[in-house]
Formats: sequence, structure tokens, C-alpha cells
Amino acid sequence: MRIGIVCYPTFGGSGVVATELGKALAQKGHEVHFITYSQPIRLDFFNENIFYHEVNISSYPLFQYPPYESALAGRMVDVVKHANLDLLHVHYAIPHATSAYLAKQILKSEGLNIPVVTTLHGTDISIVGRDPALSPVVTFSINESDGVTAVSKDLKIDTESAFKVNKDIEVIYNFVDLTRFYKQEKEHFKRFICPNNEKLLVHASNFRKVKRIVDIIKAFAKIRKHIPSKLLMVGDGEERQNMEHLSRDLGLSEDIRFIGKLEAIEEVLSVADLFFMPSEKESFGLAALEAMACEVPVISSNTGGLAELNIHGVTGFLSNVGDIDDMVKNALFVLQDDQLPTFKKNALERAKQFDMNVIVQQYEAYYHKIIDSLK
Repeated sequence: MRIGIVCYPTFGGSGVVATELGKALAQKGHEVHFITYSQPIRLDFFNENIFYHEVNISSYPLFQYPPYESALAGRMVDVVKHANLDLLHVHYAIPHATSAYLAKQILKSEGLNIPVVTTLHGTDISIVGRDPALSPVVTFSINESDGVTAVSKDLKIDTESAFKVNKDIEVIYNFVDLTRFYKQEKEHFKRFICPNNEKLLVHASNFRKVKRIVDIIKAFAKIRKHIPSKLLMVGDGEERQNMEHLSRDLGLSEDIRFIGKLEAIEEVLSVADLFFMPSEKESFGLAALEAMACEVPVISSNTGGLAELNIHGVTGFLSNVGDIDDMVKNALFVLQDDQLPTFKKNALERAKQFDMNVIVQQYEAYYHKIIDSLK
């Protein structure tokens, strides 16, 4: 197949999943065309089946805001026609599904019918889509897509309850590349961070308020009173400076390292003992899955799709949002020397169920289903 993929080219979950999906499809022999405003962060290798098409946005002074949606639609039309695409797969409802609808109508006027699949990732439904100014556009764009997928059952339920959706939503979970995310031998790195054989806790995110970073810091302050431990904070964002100040105020600066964005996060996960994800909302929890693939148990909130990924008492534990004391209790249990090996083993076995090869096959089957339905 010749597939066009439209996504945000950033570190966010939707962009990561879209890029990794495209790379996997290309390795299986499909021709993949990425269409976005800059090269995706994880599109970092050459493959004869991968093509990148940049969206050029007009700087005409009449426009107070650059008309990205229109420019994106025009670029989709161009790529569909000249690359002879079989299908467009757009990730994130706003503005990608909306632009895809416009492109589809333009192509239809020229006698071409391009199937459009929209994948919903979370904040396009839970935050952006709930904006009264955008809600009608999100609803229309979803319903006008030829196929719609969601990355968890919880997100599907949220979408159907928040919008008047008349499309069947297929749940296709996020995935992990087990050839990249696995426990590597990095003991020298572990000794550098934990010179006295402390336990290592890790968190990775974009440091937004919804991630409840403050809960991690407060929980860690209690955990280290019982078990010698260190905390690595991977990522960057609006909450980073506040959390650095909180760490100092609590006297934790010597035991918490903020290391910013890290592309090779699997190297950190390989030496971690526990992964924290206390988010207020998570449509799936891709960072937690990547941790589990590296044999790291997860302490998480029980919100969104996390309960579909993290099995309570098996791969880690789930707590109510904001229940720091429960998270601390669960973390102390997992970190016991006689418990940790079992939780690590279980985390890996669970991650194998989300192996990239399995999930990519589900996408391929769904593509064929949508294409065949329009013949």
C-alpha cells in the first residue's frame, strides 16, 4: 500500500506513535509518505520506502494567524495525486482530520476518492475537543472520516459520550518496539546514579500540570525515608522549574536529577527499578509501556487507559488520582528485594502483548477493511 501519514512532528505521544507506525509499515514494504510542517522527531533513519513532505505555510500579511489547516489540506491533495496514495491516516482530530476532509472533497471534485482513517489519541478529545468553539468541528471531522480508531477502550468511551459520533470506533492500542525497548546492560550507568546501590525511580513526560509531577516529588520524599533511593525526571515543560524549586524546598536536590528531553530513554529505563505515572488523565500511557518493556514495574493512577495497561498487583499498582499515600505504600511493596524480580518479569510479559509487530498487523487489516468498504 501507499499510505500518507499526517501527525504532529513532536515528542508528544501522538507524534511518536504515528512516526513509529510509519517506520514499521515501511520496513514491511509499504510506501509511507509523512505530511507535516517539519520532519518528525523520531524519523531519524533512511529507508527507501519513507518520504517526507513539508507543509509550506503562506506568510501573506493579510493573515493574523498562518492558515495551517488550508496549507495542510493543499499539501495532502498534492501528495495523494502525485504519489498515487491508497489511504490517508491522520493522527489527532484537530486540525488533521478537518484538513483531511477538505482535501478529500477537493480530490473528489477531480474524480479521486481517497479513504481517510483518523486516530484519536486523547487530548484531541479530552481537552481540545471539549472547547465549545471546536467541538462541532471535531464531531463533524470524526463522522466524515471513513474509519476511526482510538488508542484505548477508555478513549473510545470518552469520545462516544462527549460527541454525537455515528462512526464505529475501532480500538487499536499503542505499541512498543521490543527491539529497541528492552533491558540493556548499563550497570555502569546505574552505579554512577546510585553509587550506594540505591533504588532508582524514573518519570518521563512533557511536564504539564495534567501529569501531576508534584505528586511524584512528594511521594519520593516519603519513599526515601524508608528505602535509599534516587529519582530521575526525564522531559521538559511548563512545570519543570516549579518542580526543581519544590525539590530544593524539600531538601531533595541531591537525590533528584532533572535531565531534560532524552531521545535514548531506553538506556535510563534499563537501569530503573520503578516508573511513576500519577497523571490526572492518560488516554493510554505510552511511556509506561516503554518502561514495562524494559522490565520496569509501574506505579500509576487508575485513570484513562492506564488501567487497561498496568495490571494492578501484577505489573505494578494503580491508585486513585492524587492518593500519594497509597502510591507510596505500593511503591515500598514493589521495591522490596523479594518482590521486585517478580514485578519486573510480569511487566515485560505484559509489554509483549503490545509488541509493535502485533499492533501494526491490526492497522494493516483495518486499512484493507476501510479501502474495501469504499469500492
